Amino acid sequence: MISIKNVTKKFSKVTALDNISIEINEKEFFGLLGPNGAGKSTLINLLVGYFHADSGELLISGKKVGKNNYEVRKKIGLVPQSIALYDDISAQENLEIIGSFYNIRKNLLRAIIAENLNRVELYERRKDKVKGFSGGMKRRLNIAAGLLHDPAVLLCDEPTVGVDPQSRNAIFDYLEKLNSEGKTIIYTTHYMEEAERLCSRIAIIDHGKIITSGSLDKLIQLLPYKQTIQINKNHVTETKKELFNKFGAIIDGQEMYELTPFDNIKFSEFFKAMEDNGIAYNYIDIQKPTLEALFLHLTGRRLRD
Repeated sequence: MISIKNVTKKFSKVTALDNISIEINEKEFFGLLGPNGAGKSTLINLLVGYFHADSGELLISGKKVGKNNYEVRKKIGLVPQSIALYDDISAQENLEIIGSFYNIRKNLLRAIIAENLNRVELYERRKDKVKGFSGGMKRRLNIAAGLLHDPAVLLCDEPTVGVDPQSRNAIFDYLEKLNSEGKTIIYTTHYMEEAERLCSRIAIIDHGKIITSGSLDKLIQLLPYKQTIQINKNHVTETKKELFNKFGAIIDGQEMYELTPFDNIKFSEFFKAMEDNGIAYNYIDIQKPTLEALFLHLTGRRLRD
């Protein structure tokens, strides 16, 4: 449904996107994961026609994206990173103003607004001024605003920035429901746990380049190990480093050792050796691979750097 082919975008001497290509399927929940400044918002702005690519092309349903291509732009709903609402008027009035941009008949628009406010659990607060809303409420209203014209594609640019965990989960639940109803969603984030929970496929972006993409399971397979073992540092374990080295490569941290097991090691043998040497099970934790570990492996730095 969405085809991004060899797209490059520069601002002065800065290359925000560097010859990137992505294919996104209809009804997919697609994640774009990367640190701040990686190029995620630039790609969103290209998709809605705010910017023009310096080279390459962007297609939605086979038609080129462009500032003046209104047929394509009607298919897109945007939930921007910045709150795009007027603080000094009510939630209802905000949606009425935004809905007027789409030339929706007043009677129909009122019904759409009521439905959307109900779905984001803000109908009872519809007459309240937005300046009295919490960050999470504003974020939910921001999503409702992006859906007034019932777009086929919803672009969510870090829609949970600055919200509390309860509001974040409410946003997740709502977006998952929209996707299950057939909406194609592109979701940018620098939070690994969001991408892991929501997205059927993920592209990792850094310095304007797509490093890799695929399902979470496929991406995790790129790591040279399947799991790591964390061993708490204490008076017992600090004397056993030579023992740990028999089972894998050790990173000596401040509070724990992190062991990457050798390929031929059996965990039963490892735990027997720990027991024989007086190292209790509660000193040991098996860690499954994560997106953050993958990002660190591919780029040499942590995702939030």
